[in-house]
Amino acid sequence: MTLTSRKAVLGLASIAASALVLAGCAAAPTPADTQASTDYLPCEVSDDGGFDDHSFNELALKGLTDAAKEIGAQEKHVESGSEDDYAPNIESLLGEGCNLIVTVGFKLSAATLAAATANTDVNFAIVDDGLDADFNGTPDVDNGKPILFDTAQAAFLAGYAAASYSKTGVVGTFGGIPIPPVTIFMDGFVDGVAYYNDQNGTDVQAIGWDKAAQTGTFTGGFAAGVEAKTAAQGLLDQNADVILPVGGPIYQSAAEAIRDKGGDIALIGVDADVYNTDPSVADLLLTSVMKGVDAGVHDVVVAAAAGDFDNTPYVGTLENNGVGLAPFHDFESKVDSKLQGQLDDLKAAIIAGDVEVTSPATPGQ
Repeated sequence: MTLTSRKAVLGLASIAASALVLAGCAAAPTPADTQASTDYLPCEVSDDGGFDDHSFNELALKGLTDAAKEIGAQEKHVESGSEDDYAPNIESLLGEGCNLIVTVGFKLSAATLAAATANTDVNFAIVDDGLDADFNGTPDVDNGKPILFDTAQAAFLAGYAAASYSKTGVVGTFGGIPIPPVTIFMDGFVDGVAYYNDQNGTDVQAIGWDKAAQTGTFTGGFAAGVEAKTAAQGLLDQNADVILPVGGPIYQSAAEAIRDKGGDIALIGVDADVYNTDPSVADLLLTSVMKGVDAGVHDVVVAAAAGDFDNTPYVGTLENNGVGLAPFHDFESKVDSKLQGQLDDLKAAIIAGDVEVTSPATPGQ
């Protein structure tokens, strides 16, 4: 599938935003089980992946509940079963009197912008979107705060590690939907492979994504299933022995394809340290490219509750530990003994600016 341009996707989102009617019935939000000591009410809406995705929705909910506990507040959250639920779910939380509504994922951009525009007395934050439908480089509303992550930096480290580990000389990646929060992982990954080759005189191939052309392999969604398994099988058939699936639960189908194929093939997780969040695939995981969605949501909620809210984007980086690479866990004995030291040096070089990691999807670009 060819990459859909960000402008085209966001352009459609802004058109949709003007047409959205924030009404309808939604599942009743679930309050926290803690006793509130403040009237401040932070709330959250998942995307259609749900809060049990072992990925960024689950992390976002953890950030909300941790923050609510810290400030002595109740929280309310509501799960979306489909894209049709986004606007009604936001409306239901507005009806609950929420002071801050966090929406989780790029696909909620239109609904979030519409709600923020219509409800200027309520603050909004969104994970993985800049709320910038007019492409002028700043959020379109004063009461909307982007929570973004420069995941290319951490994915660069993962690409380096994948190239080091590979025995076949081929590694691969595929994504759910060709949108910036997905392609930024893929950009960093293939550049990390290229950097490994440059530093070590090797020729490891990275398949599934062409950074220059911004085209690659996508499933068309973020659900585990036939499409995701087929995409993974396509990479395995090209001799890839490390796979990075980018898109929430699609890694589960990649794991199925790896088990069917057999052999010493490794999986790389995204968003969370999947070794900890999903033990069913722990034995396959070389590492995970983590983004601190929980920390980002937590910090925004705590700051907003203290009266410190503005629309300046929160951006997670290697320097502020907003993104990072998970431990090798069970693969520690399988990787080169020098690899961790090389990655530590590379991380320091990226933070110092000595190694530049770029992507068209990098926040602020």
